[in-house]
Amino acid sequence: MGAQGAASEWEEAPAAPVTQIDFARAGMVTPQMAAVAEREGIAAEDIRAAVAAGRIAIPANIHHASLAPAGVGRTLEGVPLSTKVNVNLGISGDLADEAVEWEKVDVALALGADAIMDLSNSGKTRAFRRALIEKSPAMIGTVPMYDAIGYLEKALIAITPEDFLEVVRAHAEDGVDFVTIHAGMNRRVIESFKETGRLTNIVSRGGSLIFAWMEATGRENPFYEYFDEVLAILHEHDVTISLGDAMRPGSGYDATDAAQIAELIELGKLTRRAWDAGVQVMIEGPGHMALDEIAANMKLEKRLCHEAPFYVLGPLVTDIAPGYDHITAAIGGAVAAAAGADFLCYVTPAEHLRLPDANDVREGLVATKIAAHAADIAKGVPGARERDNRMSDARRRVAWDEMFDLALDGERARAVFESAPPSTEGTCTMCGKMCAMKTVNDLMEGLTVKLGEEHVR
Repeated sequence: MGAQGAASEWEEAPAAPVTQIDFARAGMVTPQMAAVAEREGIAAEDIRAAVAAGRIAIPANIHHASLAPAGVGRTLEGVPLSTKVNVNLGISGDLADEAVEWEKVDVALALGADAIMDLSNSGKTRAFRRALIEKSPAMIGTVPMYDAIGYLEKALIAITPEDFLEVVRAHAEDGVDFVTIHAGMNRRVIESFKETGRLTNIVSRGGSLIFAWMEATGRENPFYEYFDEVLAILHEHDVTISLGDAMRPGSGYDATDAAQIAELIELGKLTRRAWDAGVQVMIEGPGHMALDEIAANMKLEKRLCHEAPFYVLGPLVTDIAPGYDHITAAIGGAVAAAAGADFLCYVTPAEHLRLPDANDVREGLVATKIAAHAADIAKGVPGARERDNRMSDARRRVAWDEMFDLALDGERARAVFESAPPSTEGTCTMCGKMCAMKTVNDLMEGLTVKLGEEHVR
């Protein structure tokens, strides 16, 4: 059933609306919806209608006071919101340096990340998470599964389904705006995975932990088995569920295989259940994928998951560029977003190699913001070209300060320019006196161009 049809099913909201989708179905424009409408240049009523239908998600936990709301998705008429970009960071067991993680947070916020996922997976992480939520105007996401062993102080196989729910509840109470829950990898999907095989098996960290738990206990995925209980927790605090792709391909070889598609079918079913429970939904997607498969995968997700917003990692379009995977991911991300993806997770140069440092965060975030913006131009996001046109006008006038202000990373642009001062004012060392902009500007102003006259005797 399409989203237009889905919208008519939810004419009445609960008696006491809690979530953005509750309020939208009640016909109410929340402050968060109004903020998204203003940011995107789209009518507030169009935002409300799309939230009610699940086409737009506004992750906004009721406890996240510092949040600057952002919308993910598109309107019922198909008008896309700007493509959002997420930064991953968090405390690692091997490099547990909280000061470094705060440095990454500062870089991410300064460069305009729309979301930060705290993927801390070592020790007691709650203090860091709470401080991050208190500070950040960007959406905050987590993967509660990562936190379970440290939070509960239990071995993985000793954790019960009730324990997993306790961790989800803690993250919701802390103010997390969206949580990745790998609920789609149920027994049916596991059977498909085992029967068909893969080159790189399961590369999702959360997915691998759940798979290990399922194999050790012989039980169903607890997040699938107790999905209604998960939804009740998320609804209470207005946490958006980001349905994780435990079976995302970890290599181009595995892209669009039976396991990935089997899980995607399950995610579509879970999407309907979440909407029925008044919980906003995003769907997470691939991973690694050849360039020519990306557009079809975006359409497939929208079809199977009822036009729910799509959140993708990359996709990385080749597997042989360690050290440069921010580029392989940005290429795939631009194609994915232009073809319908709504939210891009950044990839840094350190992907597959080590925990990223602050400079890796900068490189990865800027590369992904370039991909997102290029896609916004391609898919006609309202106002997307305006900044480019202003940059072009500043270049024509050789207005360097304006160019730096308009740049995605103005600090980097200024540093590169100032590292090699030109001998001719108003130019750079690429062309110097032969600067095309300066030459044509002088001619247009009626001035005489005297290039080369210093060589005439």
